[in-house]
Amino acid sequence: MNAACDILGGMAIRRPRLWAGLALTGVWLVVALVVGVMGFANDSRTVVIGAHTTTVQPTFDGYATLDFGPVLPRFRVAADQPLDLGVAVDVGDTQAADLNEVIRRDALIASQPDGEVREVRQALIDMAVDHAIRGAAVGLLAALAAFGLWRLIGRDRRAELAGAVRRELRERRRRPLVVAGVAVVVVGLAVTAAVVPDSEPPEPAAGPAQWVPLPQLFPDESLDPELDRIEVLTGGASRGGVELIESAVTTYNDSLVFYRDLTERAAAIENQLRDPAEDEVVALLVADRHDNIGMDSVARAVADAGQASLVIDAGDDTSTGGSWERFSVNSLADAFEGFEVVVVGGNHDYGGAIVEAYEDEGFIVLAGEPETVEGITFLGDSDVRASGLVAGRTTFGESIEEQASRLADVACEADASEEDDDVSTVVVHSPTAGELAAASGCVDLVLSGHVHRQIGPTTTFSIDGRPTTSYSNGTTGGAAYAFALGSALRRTAEVTLITYRDGRPVGLQPVAFETDGRITVDRWQPIGAGIPDQATGEALRGDQAAAPGGQGATAGRDVERRPRQQPGGVERRQR
Repeated sequence: MNAACDILGGMAIRRPRLWAGLALTGVWLVVALVVGVMGFANDSRTVVIGAHTTTVQPTFDGYATLDFGPVLPRFRVAADQPLDLGVAVDVGDTQAADLNEVIRRDALIASQPDGEVREVRQALIDMAVDHAIRGAAVGLLAALAAFGLWRLIGRDRRAELAGAVRRELRERRRRPLVVAGVAVVVVGLAVTAAVVPDSEPPEPAAGPAQWVPLPQLFPDESLDPELDRIEVLTGGASRGGVELIESAVTTYNDSLVFYRDLTERAAAIENQLRDPAEDEVVALLVADRHDNIGMDSVARAVADAGQASLVIDAGDDTSTGGSWERFSVNSLADAFEGFEVVVVGGNHDYGGAIVEAYEDEGFIVLAGEPETVEGITFLGDSDVRASGLVAGRTTFGESIEEQASRLADVACEADASEEDDDVSTVVVHSPTAGELAAASGCVDLVLSGHVHRQIGPTTTFSIDGRPTTSYSNGTTGGAAYAFALGSALRRTAEVTLITYRDGRPVGLQPVAFETDGRITVDRWQPIGAGIPDQATGEALRGDQAAAPGGQGATAGRDVERRPRQQPGGVERRQR
C-alpha cells in the first residue's frame, strides 16, 4: 500500500513537469514550422541553368514554371511533388548575343534536362535544409525564452494567474457591448464585400492569358508524347513570343526523339560486347563531348551494356570553357551518377570554371600526380593550351612539350620507386602530351582525344618486355570543330570500353555512332598487359580496318618492340 502511494505521489510530482515539457516542445515545434516554412517560401537562389543565370524560388502551386522575360512566353510543367511543391525559375542573362541562337540552344539543352533538373532540385533542397535549421534554432530560442519567463514568474504568481483564469471561466461574465461591436464589424465587412466591385485588372485587348498545352498550340507539329505535359502561357503580349519559339519547339522535339531512340538502340548491343570476367574492371572512355549532352544517355547505355563501373574523360566537355557551360558537366554527372569519373580538362575547357565544376561534382581531376581509382593508378593533367574560342588568358607557363616531359618524369619516378605503385594509365587531352610517357616504357596505356577521330590502338614493347599502348578516342559528342550541340550528330561519335585486370589494361572495344543513327561495334582488341608475352620483335599487325565511322584511322592493333627513351634521366628498374 505504501509503495502504491509512493508511485502515485511521484506521478503527481512529475505530471506538472510533463505538461511543462510538452508545452515547451509545442512552442519549439510551432515556431520552428512557422519560421522554416515562411523563410523557405520567400527564399530564392541564383543558379546557372543551361546558358543562363537564373533565380530559383520555391512555390506551392504544383508547377515548375520558367519565365523568360517579356519577349518569350512562360512555360510550365507539373512538378508532381508532395504538398503541391513547385518552383519558379526566372531566366536571366546569357553570354549569347543572337536571340534565335539563344532560343535554339535553350531548346536543345531542355530536351536533355536531367542535369539541370538536378541543379534546381539541389537548390531547393539546400534552401529547405537551411530554413529547417534556422527554424529549429529560432524555435529553440523561443522555447528557452518561454521557459525562462515561466521560471521568472515563479510558482506563487503562476498559481495566482491560474486561479484567476479558472474564476474567469467559471463565472463566464457576459460583455454585451463587445459582442455587439464584433457583430457590427462582421456585418459591415460582409456588406462591403458584396457591394464593392472586384479590383482585378481589366482584361487585355488581346484577350485573357491562359495556359495552353504545347500540342494544342502547335497542332500541325508531330510532337513526342512527352511534350503533352508542357504548357505555354498565351494571350496578350505573349502571342508574338509563341510564334518566335515555333522553330525551337521543332528543334526540341527532334533532339528528344533522335537521342532517345539512339539510347534505346545502344542499350541493345550487349550481346556484341565482350563479357568481362569477375576479376576485371571495365571503364568507359569519352572525349570531346563539346556540350552535346544528348549523347550522355547514349554513353551511359553503352556503359551499362558493357558492365562498366568507371568513366575516363579525356577533356573538351565544352566549347569555350565558360562558366555558363557547367550544364555540360551537370549532365555528365547526372548520367553517370554512382560512377567514379576520372577527368582532365581539354584546351576548350581552359580557364578554371570547368575544372571547378568537375571538382564540385566529385570527379577525380588529374593534376600531375598519380591517383589510384578502383585499383588502377592514373596519371594525367589538363591541357595547358587554350583554343581560340576560350576568352581570357592566352599566355601560359608551360608548353605542351614541357608538360609531356613532366608527366613522363613522374611516371618513371613511380616506376623506379619501391614504395609507389606503377602508373597504369596516362590520361591527357592531346596525344602530344602523352608521347614521351608512351615512349618511356614506364606506363601501360596512354589515352587521349583532341583530334576527333580514332587513332590506334598502337602497342610497343620496351627492352624488358613491358607493353605500352597508345590510343586516341574519337569525339563522343560527334563534334564538327568545337561544336556538337544539336538535334542530331554532326559527325561520327565514339566511346570506348577499356578492360582492366589487376589494375592493368588488357583490352579495349570501340563503339561508334553514325549521323543517321547506325551503331558500329568494333571487335575487342588486346592491349597492354593483355597482349601475349610471346610477341616478337617484328611488327604484329592485326586487321587493318577503317576506324568506325570511316574516319580512316587504323582500327587493328600495331605491336612493335623498340628501345625506350628515358626522359629526365630517370633510370628504370628491371623487372
